[in-house]
Amino acid sequence: MDFYTVVFRHTGYWVALCLENGIIGQGNTQETAINKLKEAIESFEDVYKSDTNIYKSPISIEELHEFLLLEDSDIYELRKIYAY
Repeated sequence: MDFYTVVFRHTGYWVALCLENGIIGQGNTQETAINKLKEAIESFEDVYKSDTNIYKSPISIEELHEFLLLEDSDIYELRKIYAY
């Protein structure tokens, strides 16, 4: 089983970002966001196994900063880190 690290952000809805591959899921609750993320990762893995033109890589620190940065601000918001 793969191990994934997920960062949550709330902007009117919950967004779950997987640090290992940059895939996201979103929903009205954290549980919905993580379930959507799991579905997206499973779907991606199926395509990844069958298509040689697809690659995956962890997100960069810059991408993480962009995800966490509040709009029109120099403040970062981190709501929760989740691993599964």
